[in-house]
Amino acid sequence: MHIEIPVLRDIVLLLLASLPIVFVCGRLRLPTIIGYMLTGVVIGPSGLGVIGDVHAVETLAEIGVVLLLFTIGLEFSLEKLLAMQRVVFLGGGMQVGVTIVAAMLLAHWGVGLAWPSAIFVGFLVALSSTAIVLKTYVDRAESDTPHGRMAIGILLFQDLCIVPMMLFLPLLSGQRTANLWYILKTLGLAAGSVLLIMLLARRVFPFLLQWLVTLRSREVFVSFAVLACLGTAWLTSQAGLSLALGAFIAGVVLSESEYSHQIVADILPFRDIFNGIFFVSIGMLLSLEVLTTTWPVVLGLVALIVVGKTLLAFAAVKALGRTPRVALMAALGIAQIGEFSFVLLKVGAEAGLLEGAAYQTFLAASILTMLATPFLIGLAPALGYQAGRWTGIADTPDAGAAELPPVSGHVIIAGYGLNGRNLARVLRAAGIPYRIIELNIESIRAGRKQGEPILYGDGTRREVLHAARIEAARVLVVAISDATATRRIAALAREMNPNLHIIVRTRFVSEMNGLYALGVQQVIPEEFETSLEIFARVLREYGLSRQYIQQQVEMIRREGYRLLDADCPERTTLITELATVIENATTLALRLPSEGLAIGQSLRKLALRPTFGVTVVAVQRGAETTVNPDADFVLEAGDVLVLLGRPEKLESATAYLTGQASLVEGERVP
Repeated sequence: MHIEIPVLRDIVLLLLASLPIVFVCGRLRLPTIIGYMLTGVVIGPSGLGVIGDVHAVETLAEIGVVLLLFTIGLEFSLEKLLAMQRVVFLGGGMQVGVTIVAAMLLAHWGVGLAWPSAIFVGFLVALSSTAIVLKTYVDRAESDTPHGRMAIGILLFQDLCIVPMMLFLPLLSGQRTANLWYILKTLGLAAGSVLLIMLLARRVFPFLLQWLVTLRSREVFVSFAVLACLGTAWLTSQAGLSLALGAFIAGVVLSESEYSHQIVADILPFRDIFNGIFFVSIGMLLSLEVLTTTWPVVLGLVALIVVGKTLLAFAAVKALGRTPRVALMAALGIAQIGEFSFVLLKVGAEAGLLEGAAYQTFLAASILTMLATPFLIGLAPALGYQAGRWTGIADTPDAGAAELPPVSGHVIIAGYGLNGRNLARVLRAAGIPYRIIELNIESIRAGRKQGEPILYGDGTRREVLHAARIEAARVLVVAISDATATRRIAALAREMNPNLHIIVRTRFVSEMNGLYALGVQQVIPEEFETSLEIFARVLREYGLSRQYIQQQVEMIRREGYRLLDADCPERTTLITELATVIENATTLALRLPSEGLAIGQSLRKLALRPTFGVTVVAVQRGAETTVNPDADFVLEAGDVLVLLGRPEKLESATAYLTGQASLVEGERVP
C-alpha cells in the first residue's frame, strides 16, 4: 500500500535544492546562511512553488532555532552571564527602548500609521536575529571578542523582551482592555517558568545524567539531551516565553555539567540540519512580486532600518563606556530584523495591526536585512577603525586610564583574559614591570582592585599605546580573541617602536604568515600548540626522554609548525624518525630482587650491552640516583635499574637478570 507523506517530500526537495546552491555560495566564499536563504526564495511560494506545506517547514524551522540556542547555551556559563549582566540589562534595555521609541515616532508621523500600529512596528524593529548573528560570529570565531560579547548580551535582552511584547499585542489590537491583574499574572507565570527550568536543570538533570551514563547507552543519552532541549522550550512557550529562550536557559545551566561536551556532540547533527531548514523557511517568506513592484520602497526601508538600528545601537553601546570601534562593530552585528519579529508579525497581522501592502513591504525589507547581516559583520572591522575618526567621541571619562608612574623596559599586555592574568601574575612575582591594556570594564575594575597597572582603552588606537609607553617598552604580548584587532595592534606597535619584541597569541595557524609579515617575532597558534602538547604527552607514555621530546617540539616550532601540516614534505621524515626512536629507544625500570644473578655483580661483568643491546642509563639506590654508571658499578638488592633498548631486548635482559623480577610501578620512565 502506497502511503504519501507530504512533509517528507517537501524536506527531500528542500535538501535537494539547497545542496547545489550552498555549494556555489561556498565556492564564492559566501556564508552558508546566504545559500540557505536563497534556496528558500527559489523553492518558495513566490519562486518555483515546489513546497506544498509551508507551515510544516516553518515548524521544523522553529526546532532548528531551539536546538541552536540550546547548544549556544551549553557553551556559555552562569558565571559568564552574571559577568555580562550590565551589558544585558543596561545595554540591551537602552537599545530596545530607544529603538522602539524612534521607530514608533517615525511610523506615526512619517508614514501616518495609527499609534497602536506604530508601537507594533517599534516592537518589530527593536528585535534582531539571534540565530543569524550567533551563527555568523561562531563561524568567524568572534563570539568571545569585545564586540561579540556586547552584541550577544543585547540579543539576550531582546529575547527576554518577547514576553512583554506578546503580552501587549492583545492590548494594542483592542482584543483586551488594559488589565493589571492580567499583566501581573502573565509576567508571574513567565518568571515562575524560568525558575522552574533552572531548578530542573540544576537539581534534577545532573542526577538523571549520572544515572543515564551508568547505562552505557548512547541512544538513551541522546534521547535525554533532545528531551532536555525540546522539553524546556515547550515549557517556556506554555508560559508565554519564546521557545528559544527556554532552550537557551536550559543549555546555560547544563553547561556546568561534566557531560556538557558530550551533549553538544550529540545535538550538533540535529542542530545543523534543522538550522538549515530555518534559514530556508526565512527565504520562503520573501515575495518576489512585491520586491519587483515596490523595490525602491523596499530598498529605502532596508537602508533606513540598517542605518537607524546601527546608530541607535552604537549610542547604547557607547554609553556603556565601550570605544567607538567596539560600539560600531557590535551595532552593525544587530542591525537587522530578527526571526522572532516574524512571529510577532504573524500574530499582529491576524490582529489587524499591520496588513496589506505595508505587511508585505515590511516583510520583504526584513528578509533583505537578514541577508545583508553576514556582509555587514564582515565589513564591521574595517568600518570600526574609522569610527573614532568619524565621531571624534572620547572614551567615557569614568572608565579612563588611571594615572600610572612612568616606566621603561616593561612588558605591555594587551588583553586581561586568562592568558593576560597568568602572565601578569608571573611578571609581578619576577619583579618585571608591566602595563595592561583592556577594554572590558568589569575586568578593569577587578584588576584595579588587585592593584594591577591596568589601562582602559583600545590597543588599536595610537594614543592608548602611547599612554602605555609603547615607545619605551621592551616586549608586547597580544592576548586577545579578535584577530583583526590583533593585526592592527601589531602593525601600529611596530611602527611606534621598531625595536619592540612582539609576541602574539592567535587561534589559527593560517594567521601566522600575515602576523610575521607585520613584524611579529613570535606567534603562538592555539590549535597547533594543543597538538604539540598531545604529541609530547603521547611520546612520554612511550618512554622517550624529556630532552628528546623537547628537541622535536622546538624543531617543529622553528619550522613554523610546517611539520604538522599534511602538505609539508619533511613531515614523513619526522614521523619515520620518531617511529624508529620509539621502536629502538624504549625505557623501563626494573627493581632487583633480594636474590638473583645480578646481585653483587658489576655492569662490566653482566655485559648487558654487548649481549642484549641494552644500556643501563641510571641506577636508583635509596634516595640517591646514579646517572650513566660506569662499568665497575656493582649492583645490590633493591636497586632500581633504568634500562634503554628495544622492547624485545629489554624482555630478554630482564629474564637474564632475574626470572622473577617485578617492574616498578609506572614502568615507563620519562
